[in-house]
Order: sequence, then C-alpha cells, then structure tokens
Amino acid sequence: MAVPKRRHSKSRTAKRKANWLNIPKPNIMECPQCHEPKMSHRVCPSCGFYKNREVIEVE
Repeated sequence: MAVPKRRHSKSRTAKRKANWLNIPKPNIMECPQCHEPKMSHRVCPSCGFYKNREVIEVE
C-alpha cells in the first residue's frame, strides 16, 4: 500500500481544507407580489405565491 514519503506542509493542508468552505451563497431575490426577499425557484414564505399563482395559504 502506498504511503507518503514526506509530510504535507501546513499551507498545503490548509489550501485543501479551505476549498470546500467556499460554498456559494443562496440566490435571494425579491418576490414580485409582496416585494419581500425569497429564495429563487421557491414559494414565497410571506405571501404564498409562486410564478404569479397562489400555491399555499398564508395567514
């Protein structure tokens, strides 16, 4: 079984670990009905509309 001959440096290890932390932020847009912030391609939690149709009833 292959075993590394030399130890990896701290900077090399940190570069590898820092790569997966660079996750893109969720795409937040404005709801066309109530103008509240919402995630794209999701039902608006404040008014219940999606694609100009009421999908869920919100109290």
